[in-house]
Amino acid sequence: MVGLLQHRWGVVNDRSRSYGDAGEPGPKQAGHLRSCQFFPLHSSAPYCVAQGYIGRPRRTVPIVPRFGCGCPATVVLMILVTGASGTIGSHVLRLLAQSGHPARAMMRSRPGRTVPPDVDVVQADFEDHASLHRAVAGVRAVFLLTAPATPTPDHDLALLAVARTAGVSSVVKLSAIGTGERFGAATVGAWHQTAEDAVRASGLTWTILRPSSFASNCLHWAGAIRAGEPVHNVTGDGEQGVIDPGDIAAVAVAALTDPAHAGKIYTLTGPELLSVPDQASHLSEVVGRPVVTVDVPPATASRQLLASGMPPAAVRATVIGTAWARAGHNRILTDDVARVLGRPPATFRDWARRHREAFAGVP
Repeated sequence: MVGLLQHRWGVVNDRSRSYGDAGEPGPKQAGHLRSCQFFPLHSSAPYCVAQGYIGRPRRTVPIVPRFGCGCPATVVLMILVTGASGTIGSHVLRLLAQSGHPARAMMRSRPGRTVPPDVDVVQADFEDHASLHRAVAGVRAVFLLTAPATPTPDHDLALLAVARTAGVSSVVKLSAIGTGERFGAATVGAWHQTAEDAVRASGLTWTILRPSSFASNCLHWAGAIRAGEPVHNVTGDGEQGVIDPGDIAAVAVAALTDPAHAGKIYTLTGPELLSVPDQASHLSEVVGRPVVTVDVPPATASRQLLASGMPPAAVRATVIGTAWARAGHNRILTDDVARVLGRPPATFRDWARRHREAFAGVP
């Protein structure tokens, strides 16, 4: 019931504390409020209107009240976005806000970037179960994006556990393309596979998204391109269906707001297969100067990542993924984005043009 509880005689929320059409509560109305303090959002999850929920929802979801007083009520249920300060999560928040869906951003610290004004913000950590319970209170759906420093499904499992007890009804899990595939003696995206299995077994309505390589990954090259230095290429001539993060977010919002996507696994790609040299060629045309690449074999990449301080388990997972792509296993295109959104996915060149300043260093 995060946000707003509407009675026939007025509105109660944590900011205005206004009751009744006249503004100030009379004794009878105040007594009525006290008699209706607890509203069961779900059969196992009662919440109190006096606890001070926040947010300015635009859309309400009518459900059957259980006040025992016959008071009609409307409750607003949030969509929780985890990873809300990242590339995909911030896009999801913006799209939800634009479409009028009440949303809550889960962040470990105060937001470092602007959050849409109608979005609730909660500070929570996947390793702090009490904070997770606060994050899911009054939530109907969760966008589940985890990016632990060391690959582990533990964060996904923790959120799923509290979501079940809070009465959350659906989850959209951001996974990765190739999850579960065998590559030599290794499993691609092994921790994502465990998390996906938990999502499917959670009892919640679910959708799983497996995007290909993000176009935004090449922002890591921006400093080298501005300096005229070569771009490190860890995937060789391996082609990938590079995808605009905005398209991933748009599919996520569709899955969060439309039950037609329940039980689906979407493999999300852009419209064309590109190698790193292909991406460099597009960037060269966009910035108006040559962008060259230098091949970095897996063994060299592993040493460089370890030297940078990346945890060994994360290095292993990264090298497995890049070697899998280098070997041509991510040479995959699908029409899932077009089928969900009713339009073709954006091209890498479209994305690069919108981000030209990052690579060129000038407007």
